[in-house]
Amino acid sequence: MTDFLASPVLLAVALSLVSAVCYAAAAVVQARTAAGTASLRGALTRGSWWGSVALNGVGALLHVVALRYGPLTLVQPLGALSLVVAVPLGSLVTRRRTSGTQWRGTAFTLVGLTALLAATASGGAPADTLGTGEVLLVALAAVTAVVALVRFASGRRAATAGGGGLAFAAASGIASGAGSTLAQKLAVGGAPTWSVALVTVLAVGLAAAGVLLAQNAYRSGLGGPLALLTLVNPVTASAIGVTLLGEGVQYGGVGTFLALTGAVASVRGVILLSRPQDSRPLEAEGTGGRPRAARANSGFTDINNFTDISNLADISNLTGVSRAL
Repeated sequence: MTDFLASPVLLAVALSLVSAVCYAAAAVVQARTAAGTASLRGALTRGSWWGSVALNGVGALLHVVALRYGPLTLVQPLGALSLVVAVPLGSLVTRRRTSGTQWRGTAFTLVGLTALLAATASGGAPADTLGTGEVLLVALAAVTAVVALVRFASGRRAATAGGGGLAFAAASGIASGAGSTLAQKLAVGGAPTWSVALVTVLAVGLAAAGVLLAQNAYRSGLGGPLALLTLVNPVTASAIGVTLLGEGVQYGGVGTFLALTGAVASVRGVILLSRPQDSRPLEAEGTGGRPRAARANSGFTDINNFTDISNLADISNLTGVSRAL
């Protein structure tokens, strides 16, 4: 325990926590801005929107710095804390009670991440990074997987079966997870060289692809795509960390069991947090006391009903658009 408190990993955990708060706050601000404007052009004229952009930038920067001090198998899963923070924050802004499902999701996620932290938080800052050949291999594999998923999502079978949104979400998670892996090389790497410039281009390209793919994923709804994207991202980065960087868990078999148990609990928590919540009818002011019909959860913020921000489905930017990394 003393070694952990004195290790750079503790700094990585702290940076990841602050990054998650920034992302969650940015998502809430973005949703509130969207609630008061009817178009993107209108949002661009509001200071609150630019404030959310600043929060996203700070969150991304802190995430990259965290990758300098902690392994991918630790830092990437902690990104799910954005969902956990957004629940009470959204409820506080809208003055609505957090549902039982959301509290259960929060509990599962926190317990799972704690188990993962105990199993992976050991040693010092990552010293090994991907070589140039490995960078090209990761980028090629990610692009191949993304292209295959996009082709499937664009096909007639996916449209008929309703799996296009999930395919886009998986593609977004792969792109953003691979982008984080390359971002770690930039954070840990040495002096600028042509290879560093190549990694920068690839990392930015994958992050941008993750944003665009997430936007497409949410067209079919947010519950399933949101959960899948949030899970595929750390799985992709962790798989690269284990296979190419030699990252792993401590405590042998016990640590492996603890990590797997934590992963299962986190998956359950993210699914619960991403599940659409029913909105109760509200009393409309100035309508003779007639209740306003509850809005169906379509995944978009109704500018006349901002109170549904506590529903995670209305904070679509959280893991796909805000969290390109």
